[in-house]
Amino acid sequence: MRVLYDGRVEEYRAVWMEGKKIKCIDQRVLPENFVIREIKNTDEACKAIKSMMVRGAPTIGATAAYAMAQAYLLGEDLAKTANALKKTRPTAHDLFHAIDLVLNSSDPVEEAEKYVESIVERCRLIGKHGESLLNDHAHILTHCNAGALASVDIGTALAPIRMAHYSGKSLHVYVDETRPRLQGARLTAWELKNEGIEHTIIADNAAGYYMWKGKIDIVIVGADRVACNGDVANKVGTLEKAVIAKEFGVKFYVAFPSSTVDPKAKFGAEIPIEERDEKEVLEIAGTRIAPEGSRAKNPAFDITPAKYIDGYITEYGIIDACGIKKFITHLVAKTK
Repeated sequence: MRVLYDGRVEEYRAVWMEGKKIKCIDQRVLPENFVIREIKNTDEACKAIKSMMVRGAPTIGATAAYAMAQAYLLGEDLAKTANALKKTRPTAHDLFHAIDLVLNSSDPVEEAEKYVESIVERCRLIGKHGESLLNDHAHILTHCNAGALASVDIGTALAPIRMAHYSGKSLHVYVDETRPRLQGARLTAWELKNEGIEHTIIADNAAGYYMWKGKIDIVIVGADRVACNGDVANKVGTLEKAVIAKEFGVKFYVAFPSSTVDPKAKFGAEIPIEERDEKEVLEIAGTRIAPEGSRAKNPAFDITPAKYIDGYITEYGIIDACGIKKFITHLVAKTK
């Protein structure tokens, strides 16, 4: 990804490996600070994922793959490492997919690098296919951060936007702030600013207003897990955007690599939803905003039923709502 840092333009990935060390961008401190962290062992890798130092389904998967490779290089028990990593976050399917791939390989280091490179290439193809959905002067709504930070490089939902921008199209992106952790306002806006893509941050509950006003042409979001019937788990608030988009006739697309499909989840109801610390809702930047004694619920994701989704942008192309079940059936059969 393109990063403006210390007066220079440089290219970075969200996570990478150097020797026996994993390096990553600390997403918790953006956009105020750009900090590269080192992950030296399994315990630190688990903490990086749990604390959301690294986040986004494909980036979580890549970090886990590297952590498995690191454990192999350090002579650690890979089964124990796999079990520890799988306990970090329950919803993102890429985490489990990546761990199992590396665990069952004859060369964990080679397999981890191969997996990460495959994610980058899949995202590139998502961008290539998805660009066709974006007309010149398109106004796009996003939710959360499904960019390079979430996908090692390029992005899922942001991949078509990047590709359209590179091809010379003029775009405007409406960026949901994405409470409670503000991944849109902090991370997506940071990526778009670095790319020089025109954008406006809006409160989450303003999206319906702009759709009603006819200001939004298309909604593109990412995914953390996709069920076999096309139901999608994504950052909480996605469901609301999909329902409102359907009401106002705004096309709603989900972008994801095939590694995000869970062949064991027949329906969205079978996808585990992570419940995070209530402090994320009760506080902002460590300062309590709610009355003392008030409690909060904090689901990190919600489920968007397939009936609200117009299409799916994958590395294989754009799959329409009618074809998604058949596509996933073939995809699952191919991987067995």
